[in-house]
Amino acid sequence: MTLLIIIIVLALIFDYINGFHDAANAIATVVATKVLTPFQAVLWAAFFNFLAYWVFGFGVADTVAKTADTMQIDLVVILAGVIAAICWNLLTWWLGIPSSSSHTLIGGFAGAAVAHAIAVHGFSGYVGEDGVTHYWYEIVSWYKAGKDGGMPSGVLIIIAFIVLAPLLGALASYLISIWLLNASRKVIGPKIFTVALMIATIWFVYTQIIPYEEIIKDGHKPRFLSSVFWSVALEPHNIKWLLVAFIVLTVSGFCLIFSSLNLHQADAALKKMQLLSSAAFSLGHGGNDSQKVMGIIAAAVVVYLNTHPGVHMSEWLDVVLPSDTGTFKMPPWIPLACYSAIAAGTLSGGWKIVKTMGSKITKVTSFEGVAAETAGALTLYFTEHLKIPVSTTHTITGSIIGVGLTKRVSAVRWGVTVSLIWAWILTIPISAILAGLVYFILSVFIS
Repeated sequence: MTLLIIIIVLALIFDYINGFHDAANAIATVVATKVLTPFQAVLWAAFFNFLAYWVFGFGVADTVAKTADTMQIDLVVILAGVIAAICWNLLTWWLGIPSSSSHTLIGGFAGAAVAHAIAVHGFSGYVGEDGVTHYWYEIVSWYKAGKDGGMPSGVLIIIAFIVLAPLLGALASYLISIWLLNASRKVIGPKIFTVALMIATIWFVYTQIIPYEEIIKDGHKPRFLSSVFWSVALEPHNIKWLLVAFIVLTVSGFCLIFSSLNLHQADAALKKMQLLSSAAFSLGHGGNDSQKVMGIIAAAVVVYLNTHPGVHMSEWLDVVLPSDTGTFKMPPWIPLACYSAIAAGTLSGGWKIVKTMGSKITKVTSFEGVAAETAGALTLYFTEHLKIPVSTTHTITGSIIGVGLTKRVSAVRWGVTVSLIWAWILTIPISAILAGLVYFILSVFIS
């Protein structure tokens, strides 16, 4: 039990470090454009990091918890993974490199699990309890097909989104920038497009909303027993889609009046919209990144139960990973602690990375800030819906590159960008190797 408590504490410390390591993702543009002071910006971001507690479910947490086969590992594996992730995060923070905390944690967990499999079984095959021959690399969930044609999961999918997340962010921010630029012209075409987009958004979000009858199905209790409206509106799945609608409709409303504003009025309006876009991105950052630590804690509890058969876990650690037909069960204090830790970390800031994200990639104005943060937020909501633990760092960096490309290719400082990409590529393998070494060291002292 002592080792389990140590893992939980270290996981929350990692979550705190994640907060100040990734604070720049949400506040770099609002600081660079002087919409908020650095202190106001971190306070703003931290508030919405914590608010994500009431918005998001546990889809990403489930994906992270299943990175390795919990039936085949012990607590030393998870401890080694968390220690390696903390070390790499602190190193990249010290060097001012906006690497991915998410991929650090995934890489550390997977690397320690592989090291454990090699230590126990060697490189040759072994016969498992199912009577089938297995190999050391099968301990990690590399790829798992989605149910009923849904999104597949596994470490390979997470690795694929090292490329796809920034590309999605770049494409979305590029399109939003083009949309805003055309909306500033005194012609009817962009306004027709905007109205059509508003109608399409309302229709699409309406089709995604889960009705009250579905919410209370199978005895599930809604958040507000006394109000059908609030029960539907504040259901985690519904909140995300309503937020998407709110973001798109707000930007659309601005586009409809953009051409009638003078330069001063437009800049003032864009700065106000930056508050909305940065809040939306901070919400996505908190929801996406906090769930990864929840997944690690959940995996640690399940591993403890597997390695201590017959032990009855107290209610405060009553965690259940979903089976093919079950649901994710987690005591409320775990998500509350994770969201609190990441919000506290964001309050601590991360000024070296703010400088890189806010000025070194490309010069950012309020216009670019709105486009980049809006694109980043929508990308995070989309990937969270698919239960994919993507990097908020990669997403916002891609979004900033996307708005830079609307000016000209040379507006992006590609030398800085290439350095960041190398850091992204190396994060998972370095974290995995480091976690493997930590595992072998810990195994000497912890039986």
